[in-house]
Amino acid sequence: MPSTEKRDTHHKALTLNLDASAFGSFAEIGAGQEVARWFLVVGGASGTVAKTISAYDKEVSDDLYGSGSRYVSRQRLEAMLDHEWSQLLTQLSKTRGPQTRFFSFVDTVSARNFAGTNEPHGWMGLRFQLQPGGPPNDVLLHINMLDPANVLQQEAIGILGVNLIYAAFYELQTKESFLEGVAQDVVKERIEIDYIDLRGPSFESWDHRILLAHLVSAGFADAVFFPSKGPAVPPTEAIYKKAVVLAPGYFGHVDAAHAQVHARLLASAIQELRNELGDAHSAPAGFFCLTAAPFAPNEPPPDIPGLLRRIDALLATGSDVLLFRQPELYHMTALVNRYTKAPLRFAAGLSLIIRGFDEAYGNLEGSRLEALGRLFAQNVRIYAYPMTAADLSEWLNTASASGWEWSDTNGWVSASQLRRAPPLGHLFAYLLASNFLVPMPVPAALTADA
Repeated sequence: MPSTEKRDTHHKALTLNLDASAFGSFAEIGAGQEVARWFLVVGGASGTVAKTISAYDKEVSDDLYGSGSRYVSRQRLEAMLDHEWSQLLTQLSKTRGPQTRFFSFVDTVSARNFAGTNEPHGWMGLRFQLQPGGPPNDVLLHINMLDPANVLQQEAIGILGVNLIYAAFYELQTKESFLEGVAQDVVKERIEIDYIDLRGPSFESWDHRILLAHLVSAGFADAVFFPSKGPAVPPTEAIYKKAVVLAPGYFGHVDAAHAQVHARLLASAIQELRNELGDAHSAPAGFFCLTAAPFAPNEPPPDIPGLLRRIDALLATGSDVLLFRQPELYHMTALVNRYTKAPLRFAAGLSLIIRGFDEAYGNLEGSRLEALGRLFAQNVRIYAYPMTAADLSEWLNTASASGWEWSDTNGWVSASQLRRAPPLGHLFAYLLASNFLVPMPVPAALTADA
């Protein structure tokens, strides 16, 4: 058993090579054989490496793992994992099975191409036994590579792969120790993990939703996706090439009545975008958006159980949820624009718009103007939903926001009736006149409820 001190990649690979009970195969496509290379260069590889393969040619890959799936996909990863595991056990279980904890490591990756025109990402998987002859356990990760050069991305893949194998064998004490072990030295700065799936008896007590939320709260991912129906997928697959509506908020009320109000607002925003696009375009995808960051300065970040309660209340309406690491809308714009060039619309109430407008954005060199430039960088608008005059007045007093005036119609205030004292008022008026802020009518259902 290795010591509990933090080990670098070299010592992790060497520790596994010197562990006579761990033995397995490596199959890597798309970023070299960087994981296997670590075990081959640190010494003692014959104690760990049964086989290493890299089926770069598509016909060769199809012959080994079957055709019909994208080459960088979960389907291809699982086909690789099944094939390599079956072959490993067929060839070695009789001779090594009684004393060996087998593993198969696989990845399929689209690293940065020569022209730099692709979105570098990939899938990484591990199947392993914790005891000789024991049942297998699976870890599946979706990753986004952040390094600017192909060779650096290959290097990062190598470190992450070694981390994963080492953590599976030696750092399964808790969810936190396992994820910290996987992330060591490479995640956050060089690689993002935005999806994880764990299967097998070693993970029976681990809540998959808590793991997803932890990826964001620990800074391992910019966002994760919670579907109202069907299995979870990376945000990439939920957003890819779609027109998108995001409804950000705190959503502190988890009762059914508030959830239905939120659902109506999101549905009306989706319909508004459908009207914009016309019948020739596919239906937009709509998401509620929460953040794992503190809601206000000097507040602690929300705990994961509290986040999941709010997420569950929104999922119960039949709508999907994205959980973001950072609260600013321009960060949400940046993430969505990584995966689609189609229109993006925010559905936001006046309180959220005022809060965002009054923020100083001291972390940006261009402060408020830079934040707005990033927010509206690519085919982005905000559908601004009205508030009752009473709610707006109460909220402004609570938020200590000053300089805002308004008129109302039948007790409701729209964005076009909201005014800010100069000089910021000029900027607010410009956003309205340029159609970056689109005042929306009161949904009929809310009028009926009033």
